[in-house]
Amino acid sequence: MLALAVPAAADEEGRIRVIGRAQSERAPDFASVEVGVESRGATPAAALDAASRAAKGVIASAREMGVPEADIGTTAITLQARTRTVHQPDGTVREQPDGYTAGNLVRVRLAEMGKLGELLRRALDSGANRIDGIAFGLRDPSAAEADVQSAAMKDARAQAERLAEAAGVRLGPALAITSPPRSEGARPMPYAMAAKAAAPRGRTAVPIEAGSIETAAEVEAVFAIVR
Repeated sequence: MLALAVPAAADEEGRIRVIGRAQSERAPDFASVEVGVESRGATPAAALDAASRAAKGVIASAREMGVPEADIGTTAITLQARTRTVHQPDGTVREQPDGYTAGNLVRVRLAEMGKLGELLRRALDSGANRIDGIAFGLRDPSAAEADVQSAAMKDARAQAERLAEAAGVRLGPALAITSPPRSEGARPMPYAMAAKAAAPRGRTAVPIEAGSIETAAEVEAVFAIVR
């Protein structure tokens, strides 16, 4: 946990107003990935059936690895007509129907992040040809936020104490606490570091690094001055 000092000032008679800041970094406790397939077919049903078969394979692979049902979900199903450009003998061009494209995208959340590479490998073996992205996050981000808010308040008090000591007065109790400060927008909430991933080829293992998740908070506090 790192507390960042910011300017403080005795902006009102008998009061000291400060803004405390803190931030921390934590290792993520889950990984989320969207895996799916895009298929072509001469008819809407043929294209959608092909995409569905691959999506079922992704879901089955996740279940075999022990992923709970609640952590597996469909995020998108698409179907659209395709066309191709045909050049006419007279030099003109026209669009001609060229079958259909269907897509089925499944999101899987893994608590055991070390198995993410294996999941991607299995998904590709099941027919998936699309990986939209990988994200890492915290299942309980409110706990991380609460910790940095407490640290930010401690930083605010430390600033006020230093200012009061320099002024030759004693610091009294906090009269008002605002988080985030009224003069600024909402402070960053815990966020998941994300990385785009292309569908890997061959049997090579998929290297994945989770990194860390940063949480930050600011607290505006007004303290009384005891003379």
